[in-house]
Amino acid sequence: MSKFADLIEENIDELAALDTINAGKLFSLAKASEIPHAATLLRYYAGAADKIHGEVLKMSRELHAYTLREPIGVVGHIIPWNAPTTVFMLKVAPALAAGCTMVMKPAEQSPLSALFYAHLAEKAGIPDGVINVVAGFGPTAGAAVSSHMDIDMVSFTGSTEVGRIVMQAAATSNLKQVSLELGGKSPFIIFDDADLDTATDLALTGVLHNKGEICVAGSRVYVQEGIYEEFEKKLVAKAKAWSVGDPFDPNVHQGPQVDRKQFEKILSYIEHGKREGATLLTGGGRLGSEGYYIQPTIFTDVKEDSVIMKDEIFGPIMSLMKFRTTEEVIERANNTRYGLAAGVLTKNIDLANTVSRSIQAGIIWINCYLAIDNDCPYGGYKMSGFGRDLGLDGLHKYLHVKSVVTPIYNSPWL
Repeated sequence: MSKFADLIEENIDELAALDTINAGKLFSLAKASEIPHAATLLRYYAGAADKIHGEVLKMSRELHAYTLREPIGVVGHIIPWNAPTTVFMLKVAPALAAGCTMVMKPAEQSPLSALFYAHLAEKAGIPDGVINVVAGFGPTAGAAVSSHMDIDMVSFTGSTEVGRIVMQAAATSNLKQVSLELGGKSPFIIFDDADLDTATDLALTGVLHNKGEICVAGSRVYVQEGIYEEFEKKLVAKAKAWSVGDPFDPNVHQGPQVDRKQFEKILSYIEHGKREGATLLTGGGRLGSEGYYIQPTIFTDVKEDSVIMKDEIFGPIMSLMKFRTTEEVIERANNTRYGLAAGVLTKNIDLANTVSRSIQAGIIWINCYLAIDNDCPYGGYKMSGFGRDLGLDGLHKYLHVKSVVTPIYNSPWL
């Protein structure tokens, strides 16, 4: 695993270019962050591979017992197109450390880096048949992984709609275990005492990072009424200055959407917002006449039951709303079928703790956003799925717990 990580670092330019060509990701960001993170993730789990321990149990009867953690077996990984490298390694590194073999099905829009990672794994000495990459379409290759009788678990990251299909296939085949990291519609809550520059920067990055094609995008931004007007002015000014263009240009903040289908889907949601009476503050359309570029778009006066508030858009669109009280914003933040992430900005630690414990989501970021780390478990509540990636939780899900029990006789203590 450590040699695999070394080879990733040696081939960083090619890997970053593959994700930029396939998925429109920023080359500079992939090279500076996402590809190096794949290497550090491998090393993180390499360090955990020889520390997988069970427990000795204190039994209530004359029995001695302990637990073993054993590899779950063959794992089927199905990953999305928005983060080809990051999600590939989120799945592969802990499964490798757990001692599992695996079949990886990358998204049909972005298979190139996964195939190159398989090549590097072979060069690193990982035995043939341990990491298998099968490129193909979801209804064929993905369905085969989900329903195959010799696959013991499926770990899926993608949309809630496809997650349902994966779970059904797992249930009707060999009842394989399932881990699902699905969609999100994350609230970002900004209180009156927040620093305006920090708040606008985080809010903008939270929804425009990777051109909005992230499941934890802070697409519902709630700002307390005392700072709302000034916040809106600063935010719109920064959004208008946001650079959109060639993802190989180091000065660009936002590249093209992944393909025509996603591009047209996002534009259709913008039209929904206009028809439903939301106020368009900036953006609202295509940028230029070539390529799948969309202007950073901010709506305000958005109704809580509108389509752009309820659906995961997966694009550079923010719904900006005003709120008055803490109780009100907690209720509105939880008024969603999703529960992946949330952000809270305030200098009041009591308020931050209250809101964090009240929001139904798998990860809460206080005075930060997109703060993802190898040690921190990541996953959802509600229709954002179940199971966790990263941290030791991300390792343990690829392990069975086996209990071993034997009688003891004439023990001086129990």
